[in-house]
Amino acid sequence: MRKINQLFMPDLFAIGLFIIILIIGIFFLIFGLISFKEKRLIENIPTSNIRSIAMGLVEIFGKVVPITDNILKSPFSEKDCVYYKYRVEELRSSGKNTHWVTIDKGERHSLFNLEDETGSVLIDPKGAKIDIPIDNKYNSSLGKDPPEAAKRFLATRNIRWEGFIFGINKTMRYSEYFIAPGDKLYIMGTAGDNPYVKEASAEKGVEDIMIKKGKFEKFYYISDRQEEAVLFKFTAKTYGGIIIGSFLIILSLLVFNWF
Repeated sequence: MRKINQLFMPDLFAIGLFIIILIIGIFFLIFGLISFKEKRLIENIPTSNIRSIAMGLVEIFGKVVPITDNILKSPFSEKDCVYYKYRVEELRSSGKNTHWVTIDKGERHSLFNLEDETGSVLIDPKGAKIDIPIDNKYNSSLGKDPPEAAKRFLATRNIRWEGFIFGINKTMRYSEYFIAPGDKLYIMGTAGDNPYVKEASAEKGVEDIMIKKGKFEKFYYISDRQEEAVLFKFTAKTYGGIIIGSFLIILSLLVFNWF
Protein backbone atom coordinates (compact mmCIF):
# COMPACT_ATOMS: atom_id res chain seq x y z
CA MET A 1 0.00 0.00 0.00
CA ARG A 2 2.83 2.34 0.85
CA LYS A 3 4.42 1.75 -2.53
CA ILE A 4 1.11 2.50 -4.28
CA ASN A 5 0.77 5.79 -2.36
CA GLN A 6 4.32 6.73 -3.24
CA LEU A 7 3.56 5.93 -6.87
CA PHE A 8 0.41 8.02 -7.16
CA MET A 9 1.07 10.96 -4.77
CA PRO A 10 3.76 12.60 -6.97
CA ASP A 11 1.48 12.23 -9.99
CA LEU A 12 -1.46 13.84 -8.18
CA PHE A 13 0.78 16.66 -6.92
CA ALA A 14 2.16 17.22 -10.41
CA ILE A 15 -1.30 17.29 -11.96
CA GLY A 16 -2.57 19.74 -9.35
CA LEU A 17 0.43 22.05 -9.73
CA PHE A 18 0.21 21.77 -13.51
CA ILE A 19 -3.47 22.78 -13.53
CA ILE A 20 -2.95 25.74 -11.18
CA ILE A 21 0.02 27.18 -13.09
CA LEU A 22 -1.70 26.53 -16.44
CA ILE A 23 -4.89 28.35 -15.40
CA ILE A 24 -2.91 31.36 -14.13
CA GLY A 25 -0.86 31.37 -17.33
CA ILE A 26 -3.96 31.27 -19.53
CA PHE A 27 -5.47 34.12 -17.50
CA PHE A 28 -2.39 36.32 -18.06
CA LEU A 29 -2.25 35.40 -21.75
CA ILE A 30 -5.91 36.31 -22.31
CA PHE A 31 -5.39 39.54 -20.34
CA GLY A 32 -2.46 40.43 -22.62
CA LEU A 33 -4.40 39.66 -25.80
CA ILE A 34 -7.38 41.76 -24.66
CA SER A 35 -5.01 44.62 -23.81
CA PHE A 36 -3.43 44.29 -27.26
CA LYS A 37 -6.87 44.55 -28.91
CA GLU A 38 -7.68 47.67 -26.87
CA LYS A 39 -4.26 49.17 -27.62
CA ARG A 40 -4.80 48.74 -31.37
CA LEU A 41 -8.24 50.31 -31.04
CA ILE A 42 -6.73 53.40 -29.39
CA GLU A 43 -3.99 53.59 -32.05
CA ASN A 44 -6.41 53.27 -34.97
CA ILE A 45 -8.94 55.92 -33.90
CA PRO A 46 -7.65 59.50 -34.22
CA THR A 47 -8.45 62.13 -31.60
CA SER A 48 -11.39 64.25 -32.76
CA ASN A 49 -12.13 67.88 -32.12
CA ILE A 50 -15.34 67.99 -30.14
CA ARG A 51 -17.01 70.18 -32.77
CA SER A 52 -16.41 67.52 -35.45
CA ILE A 53 -17.53 64.44 -33.49
CA ALA A 54 -19.39 61.86 -35.59
CA MET A 55 -21.68 59.15 -34.30
CA GLY A 56 -19.94 55.95 -33.25
CA LEU A 57 -16.74 55.19 -31.38
CA VAL A 58 -14.71 58.38 -30.84
CA GLU A 59 -11.61 59.59 -29.04
CA ILE A 60 -11.56 63.06 -27.48
CA PHE A 61 -9.47 65.09 -25.05
CA GLY A 62 -10.57 68.13 -23.10
CA LYS A 63 -11.34 69.87 -19.83
CA VAL A 64 -14.08 68.87 -17.38
CA VAL A 65 -16.86 71.44 -17.06
CA PRO A 66 -19.48 70.48 -14.46
CA ILE A 67 -23.19 70.98 -14.94
CA THR A 68 -24.76 73.49 -12.57
CA ASP A 69 -26.52 71.85 -9.61
CA ASN A 70 -25.03 68.51 -10.61
CA ILE A 71 -21.77 68.66 -8.66
CA LEU A 72 -20.75 65.96 -6.20
CA LYS A 73 -18.55 66.18 -3.12
CA SER A 74 -15.65 63.78 -2.63
CA PRO A 75 -16.30 61.65 0.47
CA PHE A 76 -13.23 62.31 2.63
CA SER A 77 -12.18 65.83 1.59
CA GLU A 78 -15.50 67.28 0.32
CA LYS A 79 -13.93 68.61 -2.87
CA ASP A 80 -16.17 69.47 -5.85
CA CYS A 81 -16.17 66.63 -8.37
CA VAL A 82 -18.20 64.87 -11.06
CA TYR A 83 -17.03 61.37 -10.13
CA TYR A 84 -15.57 59.73 -7.06
CA LYS A 85 -14.52 56.30 -5.87
CA TYR A 86 -13.61 55.46 -2.30
CA ARG A 87 -12.40 52.62 -0.10
CA VAL A 88 -12.44 52.17 3.68
CA GLU A 89 -10.06 49.58 5.17
CA GLU A 90 -9.49 48.34 8.71
CA LEU A 91 -6.37 46.67 10.07
CA ARG A 92 -7.34 43.37 11.70
CA SER A 93 -5.41 40.65 13.47
CA SER A 94 -5.58 36.91 12.91
CA GLY A 95 -3.29 35.11 15.31
CA LYS A 96 0.16 36.62 14.89
CA ASN A 97 -0.68 38.10 11.50
CA THR A 98 -2.29 41.42 10.62
CA HIS A 99 -3.97 42.34 7.36
CA TRP A 100 -6.07 45.09 5.83
CA VAL A 101 -9.74 44.31 5.28
CA THR A 102 -11.98 46.40 3.01
CA ILE A 103 -15.11 47.16 5.01
CA ASP A 104 -16.73 49.58 2.58
CA LYS A 105 -16.19 50.86 -0.95
CA GLY A 106 -18.20 52.55 -3.65
CA GLU A 107 -18.36 55.11 -6.41
CA ARG A 108 -20.71 57.78 -7.66
CA HIS A 109 -20.85 59.77 -10.87
CA SER A 110 -22.82 62.55 -12.52
CA LEU A 111 -23.18 63.89 -16.05
CA PHE A 112 -20.65 66.54 -17.05
CA ASN A 113 -19.39 68.37 -20.12
CA LEU A 114 -15.99 67.93 -21.73
CA GLU A 115 -14.71 71.05 -23.45
CA ASP A 116 -11.90 71.78 -25.89
CA GLU A 117 -11.13 74.86 -28.00
CA THR A 118 -13.83 73.91 -30.53
CA GLY A 119 -16.82 73.19 -28.29
CA SER A 120 -18.19 70.93 -25.54
CA VAL A 121 -20.06 67.65 -25.38
CA LEU A 122 -22.08 65.88 -22.68
CA ILE A 123 -20.44 62.89 -20.98
CA ASP A 124 -22.24 60.09 -19.16
CA PRO A 125 -19.45 58.19 -17.34
CA LYS A 126 -21.70 55.29 -16.33
CA GLY A 127 -20.11 51.98 -17.30
CA ALA A 128 -16.71 53.45 -18.17
CA LYS A 129 -13.39 52.03 -17.06
CA ILE A 130 -12.17 55.09 -15.15
CA ASP A 131 -8.39 55.08 -14.80
CA ILE A 132 -7.30 57.83 -12.42
CA PRO A 133 -4.69 57.88 -9.62
CA ILE A 134 -5.54 58.16 -5.93
CA ASP A 135 -6.13 61.76 -4.85
CA ASN A 136 -6.12 61.46 -1.07
CA LYS A 137 -5.34 58.83 1.53
CA TYR A 138 -6.03 59.34 5.23
CA ASN A 139 -5.37 57.22 8.31
CA SER A 140 -6.79 56.99 11.79
CA SER A 141 -5.36 55.08 14.74
CA LEU A 142 -4.72 55.37 18.46
CA GLY A 143 -4.54 59.11 19.19
CA LYS A 144 -5.26 60.10 15.57
CA ASP A 145 -8.78 60.86 14.34
CA PRO A 146 -9.86 60.83 10.69
CA PRO A 147 -10.53 64.24 9.07
CA GLU A 148 -13.84 65.89 9.98
CA ALA A 149 -15.16 65.44 6.44
CA ALA A 150 -14.35 61.72 6.66
CA LYS A 151 -16.16 61.49 10.01
CA ARG A 152 -19.30 62.96 8.46
CA PHE A 153 -19.18 60.56 5.52
CA LEU A 154 -18.54 57.54 7.74
CA ALA A 155 -21.57 58.50 9.82
CA THR A 156 -23.78 58.39 6.72
CA ARG A 157 -22.48 54.86 6.05
CA ASN A 158 -22.90 53.76 9.71
CA ILE A 159 -19.19 52.96 9.94
CA ARG A 160 -17.51 53.25 13.34
CA TRP A 161 -13.93 54.50 13.44
CA GLU A 162 -13.86 54.22 17.24
CA GLY A 163 -13.74 50.88 19.03
CA PHE A 164 -16.30 49.80 21.59
CA ILE A 165 -13.74 49.76 24.41
CA PHE A 166 -13.10 53.21 25.92
CA GLY A 167 -13.66 54.83 22.51
CA ILE A 168 -10.13 53.90 21.37
CA ASN A 169 -9.68 54.57 17.66
CA LYS A 170 -9.42 51.63 15.31
CA THR A 171 -6.51 51.51 12.88
CA MET A 172 -8.13 52.40 9.57
CA ARG A 173 -7.30 54.04 6.26
CA TYR A 174 -9.47 55.92 3.79
CA SER A 175 -8.71 56.34 0.08
CA GLU A 176 -10.49 58.52 -2.45
CA TYR A 177 -10.21 59.07 -6.20
CA PHE A 178 -12.14 61.80 -7.97
CA ILE A 179 -12.53 63.80 -11.18
CA ALA A 180 -12.69 67.51 -10.40
CA PRO A 181 -13.82 70.50 -12.48
CA GLY A 182 -10.98 71.63 -14.74
CA ASP A 183 -9.31 68.21 -14.90
CA LYS A 184 -8.06 67.21 -18.35
CA LEU A 185 -9.45 63.87 -19.54
CA TYR A 186 -8.79 61.46 -22.37
CA ILE A 187 -12.03 59.67 -23.31
CA MET A 188 -12.75 56.90 -25.77
CA GLY A 189 -16.43 56.06 -25.91
CA THR A 190 -19.48 55.92 -28.12
CA ALA A 191 -21.02 59.14 -29.44
CA GLY A 192 -24.76 58.66 -29.49
CA ASP A 193 -27.97 60.63 -29.28
CA ASN A 194 -28.30 63.04 -26.35
CA PRO A 195 -31.58 62.06 -24.62
CA TYR A 196 -31.69 65.40 -22.78
CA VAL A 197 -32.06 67.43 -26.00
CA LYS A 198 -35.18 67.33 -28.13
CA GLU A 199 -34.72 66.12 -31.67
CA ALA A 200 -33.84 68.87 -34.17
CA SER A 201 -33.77 71.50 -31.39
CA ALA A 202 -30.00 71.73 -31.00
CA GLU A 203 -28.40 74.88 -32.40
CA LYS A 204 -25.13 73.00 -32.93
CA GLY A 205 -24.93 69.38 -33.99
CA VAL A 206 -22.68 68.41 -31.07
CA GLU A 207 -25.37 69.54 -28.59
CA ASP A 208 -27.45 66.54 -29.64
CA ILE A 209 -24.58 64.14 -28.89
CA MET A 210 -23.69 62.39 -25.65
CA ILE A 211 -20.61 60.22 -25.05
CA LYS A 212 -21.54 56.99 -23.26
CA LYS A 213 -21.00 53.25 -23.23
CA GLY A 214 -22.21 51.80 -26.51
CA LYS A 215 -24.51 48.85 -27.03
CA PHE A 216 -22.18 47.27 -29.56
CA GLU A 217 -18.84 49.00 -28.89
CA LYS A 218 -18.29 47.95 -25.27
CA PHE A 219 -14.94 49.70 -24.87
CA TYR A 220 -15.42 52.84 -22.78
CA TYR A 221 -12.33 54.32 -21.19
CA ILE A 222 -11.71 57.53 -19.25
CA SER A 223 -8.26 58.60 -18.05
CA ASP A 224 -6.53 61.75 -16.85
CA ARG A 225 -3.45 60.80 -18.89
CA GLN A 226 -2.48 62.04 -22.35
CA GLU A 227 -2.96 59.57 -25.20
CA GLU A 228 0.77 58.75 -25.31
CA ALA A 229 0.75 57.75 -21.64
CA VAL A 230 -2.45 55.73 -22.15
CA LEU A 231 -0.83 53.83 -25.02
CA PHE A 232 2.29 53.20 -22.96
CA LYS A 233 0.18 51.66 -20.20
CA PHE A 234 -1.72 49.40 -22.61
CA THR A 235 1.57 48.39 -24.27
CA ALA A 236 3.00 47.40 -20.87
CA LYS A 237 -0.16 45.42 -20.06
CA THR A 238 0.00 43.70 -23.45
CA TYR A 239 3.62 42.57 -23.27
CA GLY A 240 3.42 41.84 -19.56
CA GLY A 241 0.36 39.63 -19.97
CA ILE A 242 1.65 37.76 -23.02
CA ILE A 243 5.18 37.21 -21.67
CA ILE A 244 4.09 36.16 -18.16
CA GLY A 245 1.25 34.03 -19.52
CA SER A 246 3.47 32.25 -22.04
CA PHE A 247 6.16 31.66 -19.40
CA LEU A 248 3.66 30.14 -16.95
CA ILE A 249 2.11 27.91 -19.60
CA ILE A 250 5.57 26.57 -20.56
CA LEU A 251 6.43 26.18 -16.86
CA SER A 252 3.25 24.18 -16.25
CA LEU A 253 4.21 21.76 -19.02
CA LEU A 254 7.72 21.38 -17.59
CA VAL A 255 6.27 20.71 -14.14
CA PHE A 256 3.96 18.07 -15.57
CA ASN A 257 6.78 16.34 -17.46
CA TRP A 258 9.20 16.59 -14.53
CA PHE A 259 7.09 14.29 -12.40
